[in-house]
Amino acid sequence: MSKLSLFLGCIVPNRYPGIEKATQLCLDKLDIDCSDLPGASCCPAPGVFRSFDKPTWLALAGRNIVLSEELGCDVLTICNGCYGSLTDANHELKENVALKKSTNVHLGKIGKKYEGTVDVRHIVEFLYDEFGPEKIKEMVVKPLDLKVALHYGCHLVKPSKERQLGSVEQPTFFDELIEATGAKSIDYPDKMACCGAGGGVRSALLERSLEMTKHKLSRIRDAGADCIVNACPFCHLQFDSGQAEIREKFALEYNIPVLHYSQLLGLALGFPPVELGIDLNIITNKEFFEKLRGRIE
Repeated sequence: MSKLSLFLGCIVPNRYPGIEKATQLCLDKLDIDCSDLPGASCCPAPGVFRSFDKPTWLALAGRNIVLSEELGCDVLTICNGCYGSLTDANHELKENVALKKSTNVHLGKIGKKYEGTVDVRHIVEFLYDEFGPEKIKEMVVKPLDLKVALHYGCHLVKPSKERQLGSVEQPTFFDELIEATGAKSIDYPDKMACCGAGGGVRSALLERSLEMTKHKLSRIRDAGADCIVNACPFCHLQFDSGQAEIREKFALEYNIPVLHYSQLLGLALGFPPVELGIDLNIITNKEFFEKLRGRIE
């Protein structure tokens, strides 16, 4: 198993520090060799930077990868967007000699050089490939009696040619990791639909993005989920903060708790909800917390 450096991205340290704490606790509990990545910048956002200026996107992403190369570590992301940006850039720079050469011209101005010696991993893909659901299940000390509405998110599984994580429309690897915690991954219509935030939609067309989120929340509520689980802080923000925005704009109340997979896994590994930062979310469903207290603490 390769050494890892943890790439936090922007949203976790600025909006959801509980996800970072939960991830660190899980990595330590699983005895995964993972260090910080000093000097890392924005990934940058794949749906925005790459669309407007590809050389700039490659230079910024390449610099982040070089920082990990200098540590001799693969990059570990806990965000679908960061994973999409960094793994796509890494793939292009490894495969395209001309792009690598032109990107290294920019990186050379700050004394850096991209070599192409490391890989970019997503925590869900990493746990599935390096541990597997059965090994995760063996490490669970508090099996969870929860009905989970899993949100895969777009960048985790697409583009399928580069991700190689199985079916794009009906993937199962993340569901298997959910069920390794004892929770049930429930089926619901439009499960693979976008949360509504990506591609600059949340920034440019907030009301339209919230309509997409509202549609998905309605499907999840009707399916009887106890909570939503994701592996992307941007999707996490859209479902969590988005519920408060939907309440204000559309006078609709869903009150569905939102957890990152690190937080769900942390519960199953025996950590209390507060230590995992679950109480730092905007949506704090009292009944959900009472259910967790009854089964975890």
